[in-house]
Amino acid sequence: MPFKIRMGLPEMEAFWADLTNRRQRGKLDKEEEKFFKKLLKTLGYLAENPRHNSLASHEIHDLTRKYGFKVFQSYLENNTPAAGRLFWAYGPDKLDITILGIEPHPEDQKRGAYQRIKLSALPVVTYKKPAE
Repeated sequence: MPFKIRMGLPEMEAFWADLTNRRQRGKLDKEEEKFFKKLLKTLGYLAENPRHNSLASHEIHDLTRKYGFKVFQSYLENNTPAAGRLFWAYGPDKLDITILGIEPHPEDQKRGAYQRIKLSALPVVTYKKPAE
């Protein structure tokens, strides 16, 4: 069963709303259109299988410690300078994946690179336990 993709609050939700609205109106420039297509492809892979080979998804322990829940990183693109990375987490509901940030790849060799990344918050849980 595929995952539902959600956007983190408030930054990612605002970013996604702006990007999709401008695309619907034909207001994205060439680079933004290229980025949008890469993002849609990545989100499709993520919804279908977060462990898809081309995503190279893995937990980022520095961010997990910083935010108090498991944060994962997946490739938005690869083999390009400052290749984009998608940061995400499972939740808040079962079968949800929330996109928390999109950043250029942090320089792993530099100490504290992941500590400088600011992520959006997870949306509020909407799952309700069935009445017994």
